[in-house]
This record gives sequence, C-alpha cells and structure tokens, in this order.
Amino acid sequence: MSSVTLARPWLYFDLGQPMQVLSWAINRPGFVTADRILWREVRNVDLPVDLDVDAWLADELAAHGALDAVTFLTSRGLQHFNDAHASVGEVEAHAVATVGFSNAERVGHRVDRSGAHWGTINVAVRLNIGLTQAALLEAMSIAVEARTAAVMDVGHKTPKGISTGTGTDCVAVASPEGAVRYAGLHTEVGEALGRAVYDAVHQGAENW
Repeated sequence: MSSVTLARPWLYFDLGQPMQVLSWAINRPGFVTADRILWREVRNVDLPVDLDVDAWLADELAAHGALDAVTFLTSRGLQHFNDAHASVGEVEAHAVATVGFSNAERVGHRVDRSGAHWGTINVAVRLNIGLTQAALLEAMSIAVEARTAAVMDVGHKTPKGISTGTGTDCVAVASPEGAVRYAGLHTEVGEALGRAVYDAVHQGAENW
C-alpha cells in the first residue's frame, strides 16, 4: 500500500515495500531498488550559482536518513502536489505529481531562460504488478506520454507553440519485480498507469 506525506520542504511517497524504480532523478537515477520517492522543495536562495548541488542534497538526505531514496528537486510549492489513482483489472496505479511551468518548453526547441526562470514537472507512479525490466522501460514511455498529453491538453503556450513539458522534468516509475513483459497502451498496465499519470499532471497543470 502506498501513501503520500507532506512535511515541507519534503514530500514523501512511501511505496509500501522495496520496489524496482526507473528514473533519471538527481539522487539514485537509473534502475535501482527503493521503498520511497522524495521531493525536496528549493528556492533560488537554496541553490547559489557556485553550489555543489549533489553534495548539498546528499547532506540534506543524510540528515533525514534518506540517502537510499530516489529524490527529485522542485521549485514548485509542495503544498500544490496532486495524486491520482486508477485501477484496471488487477492493476492499480498511484501517481503523484508536482507541476510548474516557469521554464516550459516545446520539444525540439529551446527558450533562452538565462537562469532566470526554473520550474519542473516531477512525476512518480507506483504499480502493484510485477514487471520485467523491459516492461518497466515500456511503462516509462507510457508515463512520459501521459505527462505530455496532459500538458498539451491544458494548452500552456511557449514562444514556439504549445508546451510539451519543461526543461527540467523528471519521471520515476516503480513496480515489484515480476514476469509481466508488456506495459503498452493495449495492456491493463498501460491503461491504468497512463490514466493515473494523466489525471495527476492535468490537475496540477490546471492549478498552475
């Protein structure tokens, strides 16, 4: 059973058990085993230009006994997090998202922010079904597709057109290890995962 706890400047997504997690998060990226995913809220004053961010975050996590946690950084106020659940057949998906558009982008283009504007969309989703690593990769593609669809449906504009995300987005997908080989749009896994991520991100995008 998963749960979400807000204790600013932290947001805790307890996965309920050790799971395989795939992400490109700043702390513990790649394929790892973890039982929680964290968000750390930051402001400009927290991150001066000459700061070693990895070392700073490691110190913050160590102080909380959380060096083992997959961890995002976000400038979005964590009180604005959204979560959503979806069930299809035996599959249950729980998605948690923080959504900010300060540095929104349209894929294939870059806006010159010159360090003035930073925001992000961070999404974590937990599945109850055991996946192979290949299926977890496919699940990641569905999560990113759902994130992008939700952002585009809100219609947030950039100088290059409707935004598809931000320049610093991150996604983490967690599941037990298992034998399920596919997680595409034609599967119960893909449907539940996609719906949960879409709903969480879309609500966050509308709130922004």
